[in-house]
Amino acid sequence: MSDTRNAITAAVERAGVVAVIRIKDPSRLRAVVDALAEGGLTALEVTMTVPGAVQLIADLAPTMPGGFLLGAGTVTDAATVKRVVDAGARFVVCPVFRRTLIEACHARDVAVMPGCLSPTEILDAWEAGADIVKVFPATAMGPGYIKDVRGPLPQVKLMPTGGVTLDNAGEWIRAGAVAVGVGTALTDANAIAAGDYAQLRANAEKIVANVRAAQASAS
Repeated sequence: MSDTRNAITAAVERAGVVAVIRIKDPSRLRAVVDALAEGGLTALEVTMTVPGAVQLIADLAPTMPGGFLLGAGTVTDAATVKRVVDAGARFVVCPVFRRTLIEACHARDVAVMPGCLSPTEILDAWEAGADIVKVFPATAMGPGYIKDVRGPLPQVKLMPTGGVTLDNAGEWIRAGAVAVGVGTALTDANAIAAGDYAQLRANAEKIVANVRAAQASAS
């Protein structure tokens, strides 16, 4: 792993939470990001399902606070890897495992987190060079699945996404996840529609507190 990718991966582990941004109204993205950052989050991914996602990343990247990690999510092909990295993404998250995506990210010296579910997929992705393996969809699996997978595969860094809530985020960390990916639990659609960014900030504060407590107990 290069020094750059190693630093990005370490920063994601310290953050413990990656906010997954899937909003329908891109004009609200800046306010959403600011609220989450004010709540203590330091890593987020803008998914390619957000209209104009690449340009939004380009607009956000130069204006983020120092130490903040901006990434791209729902990336499924090498051409999009190039576009999001050129726009300023420092890590790439994929819903699936494809070796070509790992190769494309490493060629640009950015960390990559491919989506896997079975132990076979997880180990294949790790051996192919995944910096962190996104366990997806984790909704039906529960924190016990992370613990079970890490039993025979303790070397693999796992980030469950799906099924992570403000209240149970710490359970995933205590089970062995290095971070959690969290979408709707943080970015409540009703709060965004109402312009209630204080609620988003409160959501961020709550999940960060839970993750910090879990990290402290695991250290």
